[in-house]
This record gives sequence, structure tokens and C-alpha cells, in this order.
Amino acid sequence: MTIREFFKNDRYAAFSGVELLDVAPGKARAKMEIKEMHLNAGNIVQGGAIFTLADLTFAAAVNAYGNLSISTETSIRYFKGVGNGTLWAEAKVIHLHRKLATFEVRVVNQDEELIALFTATAYRKNTLLPFDAVFSE
Repeated sequence: MTIREFFKNDRYAAFSGVELLDVAPGKARAKMEIKEMHLNAGNIVQGGAIFTLADLTFAAAVNAYGNLSISTETSIRYFKGVGNGTLWAEAKVIHLHRKLATFEVRVVNQDEELIALFTATAYRKNTLLPFDAVFSE
């Protein structure tokens, strides 16, 4: 099983239209084409949709090391509202320890404008995931 196959089982992210593009230990990229279902009453993307995109990207990057990792803390800052186009998320590791890992995820639109900044820390369990940890897709 590849990590992409593993994360296809993230049913909420899949329902939300999040597509995992690239993943390797410590980094990942994903995108979400903005659809009407993502818009709030003000016709901009609802914060929860942006959070879902960032969260899945973070989860893929941290779990790509091969150990089941569970988020212990997250924070998101929104900088710009957007109502159409595509959102892109890129996760990168900031600090990696045997038990804790901290990541930053930048969410931008198709014009490379910063839409949101997501930071998260995960607890890295001893549970091994059912895919090779040494890979790049």
C-alpha cells in the first residue's frame, strides 16, 4: 500500500475535494478546487474547508515517516478571502523529534497569494503504518 492509497481512506478530506499530489517524509502538497459547496454565506471559502486542506497535507507529511502520528495542537491564520479558483497547500517539517513533530502548511491560491498559514504538532506513536516509509511519490 502506498501513502496515497492510505490517505484515500480519509473520507472527509476526499468528500471535501482535497487531492494529495506529492508526499514524502516531512513534506507534502495537496490542492482543492473551490466549488460552491466550499463557500460560506459571504461567498468566500469557509474556514473549515481551508483547514481540511491544510490538515490533510500536514497528516500526509508527518505520517509519511511510517509511524501513526496524531495531531496534538493546531493553529491557523487566515490572511485573504477567496471565492473561486484553486487552493494549494504545501507542508514542511519545522522540527522532528522521536515523539513530536511540528509542521508548517502554507495555503495559497492559483496566483500564489497567501491565503492561510497552518501550524501543527503531532505525537508520533510507535504504531507502524502499512506502507514503506522510505519513498517519494
